[in-house]
Amino acid sequence: MEASSPTRDKTARNKNSTKGIKKKARGGWSFGLILLANQGLATLAFFGVGVNLVLFLTRVLGQDNATAANNVSIWTGTVYLCSLIGAFLSDSYWGRYLTCAIFQVIFVAGLTLVSLTSYIFLLKPSGCGDGQKKCQAASPVGSGIFYLAIYLVALGYGGHQPTIATFGADQFDESIPKYQSAKGAFFCYFYFALNVGSLFSNTILVYFEDTGKWTLGFWASTASAVLALVTFLLGSPRYRYLKPCGNPIPRVAQVFVAAVKKRGAALKPGDALYELRGTESAIKGSRKILHTDEFECLDKAAIVTEKDGGARKNPWRLCTVSQVEEAKCIIRMMPIWLCTIIYSVVFTQMASLFVEQGEVMDTAIGNFHLPAASMSVFDICSVLLCTGIYRQILVPLAGRLSGNPKGLTELQRMGIGLIIGMMAMVAAGMTEIARLRGVVPGQRSSSTSVFWQIPQYVLVGASEVFMYVGQLEFFNGQAPDGIKSFGSSLCMASISLGNFVSSLLMNMVTGITTRNNMPGWIPEDLNAGHMDRFYFLIAALTAVDFMIYLGCAKWYKCVSFVESGGGSYEVEVEEEEEEEEGEIVRDKSVVGPSEDRVVNRV
Repeated sequence: MEASSPTRDKTARNKNSTKGIKKKARGGWSFGLILLANQGLATLAFFGVGVNLVLFLTRVLGQDNATAANNVSIWTGTVYLCSLIGAFLSDSYWGRYLTCAIFQVIFVAGLTLVSLTSYIFLLKPSGCGDGQKKCQAASPVGSGIFYLAIYLVALGYGGHQPTIATFGADQFDESIPKYQSAKGAFFCYFYFALNVGSLFSNTILVYFEDTGKWTLGFWASTASAVLALVTFLLGSPRYRYLKPCGNPIPRVAQVFVAAVKKRGAALKPGDALYELRGTESAIKGSRKILHTDEFECLDKAAIVTEKDGGARKNPWRLCTVSQVEEAKCIIRMMPIWLCTIIYSVVFTQMASLFVEQGEVMDTAIGNFHLPAASMSVFDICSVLLCTGIYRQILVPLAGRLSGNPKGLTELQRMGIGLIIGMMAMVAAGMTEIARLRGVVPGQRSSSTSVFWQIPQYVLVGASEVFMYVGQLEFFNGQAPDGIKSFGSSLCMASISLGNFVSSLLMNMVTGITTRNNMPGWIPEDLNAGHMDRFYFLIAALTAVDFMIYLGCAKWYKCVSFVESGGGSYEVEVEEEEEEEEGEIVRDKSVVGPSEDRVVNRV
């Protein structure tokens, strides 16, 4: 049988590389910048509600500190859990663009309802909720509508986040030399834009809300969300679009079902695993993935048996190598992802306990009262500063030392993020010890300045640059083409579970430490508690998690696609009728990663 010619191979490769991309698509940095602006504005709108939510619940709805902190953790967890919904719809059915647009509309609707509900039902009398004037008890109707509104915000923002990150990365065609390193830079600037947006909401909006102007702050957030949606729609004619690759759940399920059905099958000498001819994958719009030796039990799904004969293959009995490797990729990423959850427990303390801690410290600067939530500006500035240091200094320096053009690998950066996060919890615990020493009997606030919190905020910000930017690059890069948004959503889902774990941990600690009529570590009166012990507990858990992470990172094997080079694997292709994927002929072939063709062995 005659081998493919170079000209035909090149034509096939070019056709395959553009499959799934609609015509008239452009992309590039011009449209990447539009999406970065969209991210900044959407983040401003989100944090305009989220950063001070714990104070709104205590001052306006009358909840105690522990209940408010738990409710904020659950809500924040729901925000990022919704990222999985957005990622699924994006990868499977709607595509990135439509998913972004729909969830932004939901986001705007939720913010509008928050603004209306707070004005009509909750902020009575006018100007209440400033820490001095008490609000009337909220009606069940008002509270119910408010919770509906903030969970609409959670759904809209959560579904938008992983999709906009992946859609932004889609704007850079890596087959163009000048864009080969653009995705890594985009993810770095993506997190930079997120923090620029939150800088405004954590300073100006927080100040208005802290002084009782809650409705004004909520309406400003709504206006920012509307502007973000308009900005996003402006680039519609010239974005680079990739079509959805279909529902991944049946594809992955087919691998496990087929492997179980053929659990007794074995690959005979001279036989090969099943794969389609050429470089086109059975997963439409996706590249083929190179075979790996891990989880060999799943390879049974790609073993051709006598029952797999016939023109039409039963996908629940026979899967391609790429399909099996897609399932393996998901399994390999799970341990790394699970190790990031404890870090998210560290991160979530900024929106709850850090704020409550700051509220009972000296927040006066002369005659000016500094809102405790505004201290998060030091986290934001730390992120912005560390992002610049990382991109401009650390990457070139580490690149020269290691030979890696990225500087540090994603796994190395995530490990550094865990270490710095642990240091942040130790700093928070030390700050709490200093705060308790400054408590004056009979007074609610300590004489210790709120600026003692600066180190813990700065350390959390530095850890974010390494952990969350590293996560975005890692999970988006390691996820197969058919589940890119799912890969990006894993970063957000980590934050989600981190919030739920934080809430669970707090409930457990409260239940244990309040026995025998003890006030507990985090009582209503923080001066009678020991919040420092809770911080040190999280630091200890982070240290244990880091040791586990080292083992998982050492075990992890990166995914390799056909175009990336490095080895070859044998596949068996079957004779079928000409279908949408192209005609497939019977032959045993070797598909090399550095060559987009089938080299025949006969």
